[in-house]
Amino acid sequence: MSKRFLNLQINILQLQLKPRLLTTSTHHHVCRHHILPEQFGSLLNSSRIVIADFYADWCGPCKAIAPVYDSLARQLSRPNQITFTKINGDEQKELAQTYSVRAYPTFIVFENGRKTQTVAGANPQKLNEVIQKLATEATKSDGAGEGSSGSGSGGIWLGATVARGYTDVTDQVDAKGLELLNRDNQFGEPRVLFESSKPSALNNGKNAGAGAAGKDWVESDTDEQLMLYIPFQSTLKVHSLQITSFPSSTEEEDRDEDEVPMRPRSISLYTNRSHVLGFDEAEDIPAVQKVEIKAEDWDEKTGTANVALRYVKFQSVTSLVIFFSDGDGDSEKLRVDRVRIIGDAGEKRAMGKLEKIGDEPGE
Repeated sequence: MSKRFLNLQINILQLQLKPRLLTTSTHHHVCRHHILPEQFGSLLNSSRIVIADFYADWCGPCKAIAPVYDSLARQLSRPNQITFTKINGDEQKELAQTYSVRAYPTFIVFENGRKTQTVAGANPQKLNEVIQKLATEATKSDGAGEGSSGSGSGGIWLGATVARGYTDVTDQVDAKGLELLNRDNQFGEPRVLFESSKPSALNNGKNAGAGAAGKDWVESDTDEQLMLYIPFQSTLKVHSLQITSFPSSTEEEDRDEDEVPMRPRSISLYTNRSHVLGFDEAEDIPAVQKVEIKAEDWDEKTGTANVALRYVKFQSVTSLVIFFSDGDGDSEKLRVDRVRIIGDAGEKRAMGKLEKIGDEPGE
């Protein structure tokens, strides 16, 4: 794309934006420069939607599209709802690597702390379309929360509040590599544990549709133990886990007492394993951390327990094994509805080099 054509596109788009800007207050304009990684994490937690402009001082197209980005920020920024920020990728290389920025400019959209869209290159029309659509959706969803402090926006459900400075990095789970030992095939596949939707148990009653395909939770099979292997697409720093479980009662289900599922109580965690551990194998290997979930740890409304980890031991995690060794009762069945990973997403397992956009001779 030639600079002349790019500038023409930008001029046209600015003319389209001007009439709306005349009637729009600019006091909500939020555009932060020179942001630090820890500040960016806090920003993602404080605003439902964050649009980040990764740029470089030497990048001509970055300078050309900057007026369009600033105009959109003035027009659409809303406190704690839509926040615009600019990040110098050369100065904040850690952030650029974390979010796989390979070219400048790159615009990344985050919803409820999770990366949802990327616009690479100086494409003012595409950038405008993406951001205007986000603003429209945000307006429609205002005041339409789930009624719980743990509910996320944009279809992403969280059972508990995310610790300040960290984000939900469950989207980094490599679903194709998931393994779950001792799973009852009458219930969901392992991937249902990481679905972004609200558990069906929070909708009309405890049970979803008939058959395994309609059940969005897992239960153990021959006894109360489950062994879950979770590989990640990136190297993570894991701060905590959110485990959601909705136990049933004998009145709700036609089962014997020892068949009515219970919540997890004791779990053991192992990191950076290349495969799932066998139950006997796990007993012989020292766990990175063992946790006991107490009855008072479970949120009555969301069915979720927040499991704090020893952060220093989970600094460079490529896979996680969660061994649910027993439950909070005498049943032989264990039930888990959701698992959320809270922390920081690091560098992708395979990453290319940064490339300059529009830096070819004659452009």
